[in-house]
Amino acid sequence: MFPGRGNSWAKYDLRRPIAILLGLIFFQCSWRCRGAEVSADPANTNSIIMPFEMRRGHITIRARVNDSQPLQFMLDSGFGINMISPEQAEALQLKRRGTITIVGVAAEEQADLFEGVTFDLGNGFTYRSRRLAALPSQSQRLVRRDGVFGASFYRQFTIEIDYPSRSLTLHRPQTFKYNGTGEVAPLRFRKDTPSISASILIPGEAPILGEFEIDTGCDGGLCLGRDFVESSGLEEKLSPGKKSVRTGVGGDKRTHSVRLPQVQIGKLLIDRPSADLFEQGSPVDPGLSGHIGMEVLRQFHLIFDYSRNRLILEPRKL
Repeated sequence: MFPGRGNSWAKYDLRRPIAILLGLIFFQCSWRCRGAEVSADPANTNSIIMPFEMRRGHITIRARVNDSQPLQFMLDSGFGINMISPEQAEALQLKRRGTITIVGVAAEEQADLFEGVTFDLGNGFTYRSRRLAALPSQSQRLVRRDGVFGASFYRQFTIEIDYPSRSLTLHRPQTFKYNGTGEVAPLRFRKDTPSISASILIPGEAPILGEFEIDTGCDGGLCLGRDFVESSGLEEKLSPGKKSVRTGVGGDKRTHSVRLPQVQIGKLLIDRPSADLFEQGSPVDPGLSGHIGMEVLRQFHLIFDYSRNRLILEPRKL
């Protein structure tokens, strides 16, 4: 029935050509469908797919900050707070709210703290970041990117990472359901960063169990703290490695780079990942063995589901 015509449909001559009737119905339905598409509220959608770039082994995506031009942010699950470069903080005239101490691989640094920042990811996906920090040293470190998405970003969305297609899917956690057959690794949190249990497998030796932070901001395989290296006797069980350096907040740390025979996460086996054995200190908090970085993680289709305390790893063909 057409709008505004009440029951007058019965007055039409039914001998009129069927083609005209069908044409009118098609026109009406088409108009309604087009109108629905135009007026749809994108905020009611439950997920958004967005492209990402790999820059020096890191995932970066674009987002607007307080209606700015799109800026480039790296995804870093090892960061407890979102970051922005000092230059962008000044350009956007963000309101400073004191300072915060950032603990890095080599030392601590003081960062300016900002509040009340809204990120716009497109298609109605926005969120307000309670805090945002800017480190002076990030002027050199954040080359070709404008900031870092840390813990609060991972808690805001369920994040699905598809490396072959270079796409990132953000799901609203309350509506996300997983029906796949991937390995579900329980996540534990110390402060804001996630960790999982994993084992280092060496032929002829008992598995070396550890608790490893998941760090998407690390472009390597595993970085292992000195206490864990010594307590596990790893250096005596592996071929000598070459000297190397790991760089992060606070400066550099000297390491030995080696290849581990295998690492096991649940039922999944990762063959010959690289590992940096710290000569002093650790890249993670006390009590953790080290962290697992992108060299290992990119071998899987990943789903970070902080709302349910889980990381889902689906093997993919390399």
